[in-house]
Amino acid sequence: MEQQYIDLYKQQHESIKKHSAAVMNDSRDDAFALFEALRFPTVALENYKYTDLKEPLSIDYGLNINRIPIPVNPYEVFQCDVPGIHSYLYFVVNDAFYPVNEPRNKALPKGVIIGSLKEVATTHPELVKNYFGKLSTTKNDGLIAFNGAFAQDGFFMYVPKNVVLDKPVQLVNIMRSDVDFMANSHNLIILEEGAKAQLLVCDHTVDEVHFLSNRVTEVFAGEDATYEHYKLENTHTKTTNLSTLLIDQHPSSNVLANVITLHNGVTRNTIEIDLDGEHCETLLCGMVIGDKNQQVDNFTSIIHNKPNCNSRELFKYVLDGMAKGGFTGKLYVAKDAQKTSAFQTNRNILLNKTAKMRTKPQLEIYADDVKCSHGATIGQLDETAKFYMQSRGIPESEARLLLMFAFTNDVIENIRIPALQDRIKLLVEKRLRGELSKCEGCVICQ
Repeated sequence: MEQQYIDLYKQQHESIKKHSAAVMNDSRDDAFALFEALRFPTVALENYKYTDLKEPLSIDYGLNINRIPIPVNPYEVFQCDVPGIHSYLYFVVNDAFYPVNEPRNKALPKGVIIGSLKEVATTHPELVKNYFGKLSTTKNDGLIAFNGAFAQDGFFMYVPKNVVLDKPVQLVNIMRSDVDFMANSHNLIILEEGAKAQLLVCDHTVDEVHFLSNRVTEVFAGEDATYEHYKLENTHTKTTNLSTLLIDQHPSSNVLANVITLHNGVTRNTIEIDLDGEHCETLLCGMVIGDKNQQVDNFTSIIHNKPNCNSRELFKYVLDGMAKGGFTGKLYVAKDAQKTSAFQTNRNILLNKTAKMRTKPQLEIYADDVKCSHGATIGQLDETAKFYMQSRGIPESEARLLLMFAFTNDVIENIRIPALQDRIKLLVEKRLRGELSKCEGCVICQ
């Protein structure tokens, strides 16, 4: 499977670099050499034992190396219907930042830079160079290395010292093609000291072809910075979504990451958070609703490197049909990370005997003055509670729905954008009723 891409890079590496930026090209050959050595990950690797990519990676995908314009204007076909969110709205079409900006995006606070990673790396090379690849190039992962070799563009956001974004930033990833297509993009998010920002990432697909997206996001949260990262996937069953989120926290920073998969084909979310300063706060949440033959694997790692930090992690799955779920959660506490408080929870409900869930919570602790715990459960709906509700006149279908919604509610409650929280509640309810969870204002999804 890898050889066609190895040959492609050797033949087209000059063209790949020509249509990217020098800062991104500095580490490109090294990334390719690492991919050539590692190859694509398989279930034989411990960190990928729940992610079988053999079938989706066997498809012959097209890549847009020469950056041929895609015939779609996302501003005309996407109208977000989240009432009251009033976001700064941006698009990445396949693996390229879409250059047209709405008038509301021009009202960004002074000093804030949001745009194409390729363009900003050209106009502000020193700024990008100080951060680009600092987290991703240290990872011994074939998918991340593949992204480093082939990604030519992506999304960039910079919030300077003590600047607070007055409304959320919304990044919509749209996959559009007439043939089976692969997209590799790299996102870079930088919050300086005391900065605050919220980012909502939405994944959508347009055409009924096979898509594979391999996206890497690096986030740097400076001292006393506050960052919220929401990711909502609502794609079709022919989509393979490989997402890597790498976050570096400085002292007293506060980070919330909430990853929600409502509809998909094959999904692998890798989330790694490093607490590299004292008094950091981290909240990592996730939710999966799966049926049919959908597959979702969430691999998480929270590394406590410094003392006096707190982290909390909560992931929940509701699986029906032939759906397969996987969760691997690693909590690491270094020797010097005394006074650490870290808690991890994974709860899962299987609605029938054909759905499958595999979970592997892990603790690795080298400090002796800590409060840490982890736990995981796999079960079915509470029959006693359902019987009680039916005895009070609630139909069985509604009783099941209420129990499932209550099960997922604490993940939804950790959405700190009220308008988004209300919309997710509606989408989750529709999804649990067996309806395709569409954003009603999105022309693409209708």
